[in-house]
Amino acid sequence: MRWAFSTLGLPGLPVPEVLRLATEHGWDGVELRCTPGEPVHLDLGTAERTALARQFTTSGVLPLAVCSYLRIAEPGEDGPVLAELTAHLRLAADLGAPYVRVFPRGNDATAVRRLTAIAPTATALGVRVLVETHDTHRSARAVARLAAAVGSPAVGGLWDLMHTHLAGETPADSHTALAPWLGYTQVKDIASPEDLTPLPLGSGTLPLADCLALLPPTAWVSWEYEAPWHPAAAPFAPLLARPRPS
Repeated sequence: MRWAFSTLGLPGLPVPEVLRLATEHGWDGVELRCTPGEPVHLDLGTAERTALARQFTTSGVLPLAVCSYLRIAEPGEDGPVLAELTAHLRLAADLGAPYVRVFPRGNDATAVRRLTAIAPTATALGVRVLVETHDTHRSARAVARLAAAVGSPAVGGLWDLMHTHLAGETPADSHTALAPWLGYTQVKDIASPEDLTPLPLGSGTLPLADCLALLPPTAWVSWEYEAPWHPAAAPFAPLLARPRPS
């Protein structure tokens, strides 16, 4: 199993510090939160992108994904959504990240149309668009339905275990549905469906062991620690030194 963590749990932390934590504690990759105010954002210039890519290469840590907040199926014209997604794909390609994460937030027809339109660009750049199990498409079945309708290797799914669990799917059902299109898996832990405050992996109620047992040895798994939404959560950085579940 290859392990990454998301910079969502380390708001604003400079990339060199993120990479220091990753290498010091044996993490293989990092999901990069991409939004204004974070070290990784769409307005980075060519020199900044080149410098960041070099830092990742030197450290041996993979920039696993550029995690956008783009809603692929949101209402409105296709043009602005596709332009923003293209910008994220180019950023990922410049940094050496194999994936761009998007949210659904809308209906199947809109998502499929836009994902189909962007697939040739993603293919040309060597980056896959992954639709996360989230909001309007919380179950793996729903995201798998989108990926199957698009039918391109450039479009796949990101399995967020918490959301599929809260949607009522077992890990086995989620994996069966999404496996043909799965890019990687996000894990986290919580006390209950009513209390989503992030906890150290293995100390909550999500079926982590069942999930991990379904994944092949080469699979990527990333810990998304949603600290910004939960001020009472313990600091994330010290938790990175703990052993990962297996």
